[in-house]
Amino acid sequence: MESTEQDIIPEDWGSETETGEPGGIFSRIYHNIWNHPLAVVGLVIILILILTAVLAPVIAPFDPYHQVAEDRLKPPGTTYFFGTDDMGRDIFSRVIWGSRLSLAAAAVVIALSTSIGIFIGAISGYLGGRVDEILMRITDMFLAFPAMVLAMVIASALGPSLINAMIAISVVWWPWYARLIRGQILSIKTMEYIEAAKALGASNARILWKYTLPNCTAPLIVQATLDSGYAILTTASLSFIGVGALAPTPEWGSMISIGRSYILMQWWYPTFPGLAIFLAVAGFNLLGDGLRDILDPRLNV
Repeated sequence: MESTEQDIIPEDWGSETETGEPGGIFSRIYHNIWNHPLAVVGLVIILILILTAVLAPVIAPFDPYHQVAEDRLKPPGTTYFFGTDDMGRDIFSRVIWGSRLSLAAAAVVIALSTSIGIFIGAISGYLGGRVDEILMRITDMFLAFPAMVLAMVIASALGPSLINAMIAISVVWWPWYARLIRGQILSIKTMEYIEAAKALGASNARILWKYTLPNCTAPLIVQATLDSGYAILTTASLSFIGVGALAPTPEWGSMISIGRSYILMQWWYPTFPGLAIFLAVAGFNLLGDGLRDILDPRLNV
């Protein structure tokens, strides 16, 4: 009987579970994440942040830009849960609305950096030779600079804004994904089912995008989850030094930057935005660590 491409695909390559049910890697995550309490805690934190961002117009009691001069620098109380800032704006409302900006920034950074990294890493790892050498040397040029310093330089050159900060971080981070995907491709492309697909006449593009990249999903998910928290932190850091979001934008890093001048007397000003960043980063880190334990077969032996 003549073989087809479908015959040479390994059963556990990601399209089905061991029981034959659809879902693959995401089904494995769903069925195993409940055995990792810290990962569940991280997932709950992230879901709360997402719901907070989505329901910001409903949850926030005040307009984040509304100023009440006579209420400036009010301490936390029943009217202003997190107190007010130097312009009389409600910090609680600004933190709530800031979750939208921070999560959106993280999503954009991860989407851009993974897209560029996957494309370059896949081409480099699969084709090899001179193409691999050229692409990896370009990648090394970006990796030669400290990530934060390079992001600061790019953001400063583009001009201070949240969008430019996201672009700068994406430009800095794609080499790590390129390296990750390249390493996965190099280990997968020598497997028997890849050789069989070549023997059956499958094109390089088909082998790469249908048979090779799906097997890189697990480490990519873990890395993207971990990096989401750091994307929020890095975006806030750029805003803190003045090359990211600028006032009066209710962005956490920008709020801390202005509030640091009041930390001794009005401690609530920079504290609550800082706690929001802490919770977001902790949530993504806990979830990422749990996903790594679930998806790495070497940790389940």
